[in-house]
Amino acid sequence: MPEVIDQVALARLYGEPLFALPQDLYIPPDALEVFLEAFEGPLDLLLYLIRKQNFNILDIPMAGLTRQYLTYVEEIRGRNLELAAEYLLMAAMLIEIKSRMLLPPKKVAEGQEAEDPRAELVRRLLEYERIKLAAARLNAVPQLGRDFLTVQVYVEQSLQLRFPEVNVADLEQAWRDILQRAKLVQHHKITREELSVREHMSLVLKKLQGRRFVEFEELFDAGNGPSVLVVTFIALLELAKETLIEITQAEAFAPIYVRLAYSPA
Repeated sequence: MPEVIDQVALARLYGEPLFALPQDLYIPPDALEVFLEAFEGPLDLLLYLIRKQNFNILDIPMAGLTRQYLTYVEEIRGRNLELAAEYLLMAAMLIEIKSRMLLPPKKVAEGQEAEDPRAELVRRLLEYERIKLAAARLNAVPQLGRDFLTVQVYVEQSLQLRFPEVNVADLEQAWRDILQRAKLVQHHKITREELSVREHMSLVLKKLQGRRFVEFEELFDAGNGPSVLVVTFIALLELAKETLIEITQAEAFAPIYVRLAYSPA
């Protein structure tokens, strides 16, 4: 085992400490690379180039921007082809916009402005910048676990059981709640009353017996309830239908009278 120097190992290989570099160790020249600028995508790179050169985002010089963008893409193509694919797609879009700007503008009607080939790119850049700034503001908000921690203190002490005090107002409110719940669950039973139309026809005939005229309202007893009144009215209609009674009125809006139908001896 090699001599231990300051009790510090340079590295560990399969769990075993290494206290000196192997003589046959080969380190490629590009094994260690330092990226000073990290971009989250093509739009992030474009926005960085525009802000760095103080370009007007509404009037982008496509020639200079495309040249700087392609320089960066060429750098990453040799290292990470998969990462460069997304950037190459944006490079093709920049070259297309640059080519369209070299062509003469299309003729449009009077009073209308010619379509700017950069309009869609500007819209996407402005929208991305708004989202990026909003994300930065959210990230600046203090976060639990990153900027501060919750304090938990356990205090051991003896507790004495103490029951809450109940006053008269609490008892009154509790009693009102019980009454309210009782009203919600109360039952209402409807009984069925069998009434005979024929029986009430006989009762009407008895009331008319021996009397010449009886006022219509006298045949009804309001104290017997709506159901009896309805059956009595149906009995009157049946008696009139069978021509056992006559319903008369002297003139319009005059009282209505009922009498037994006249039958010759």
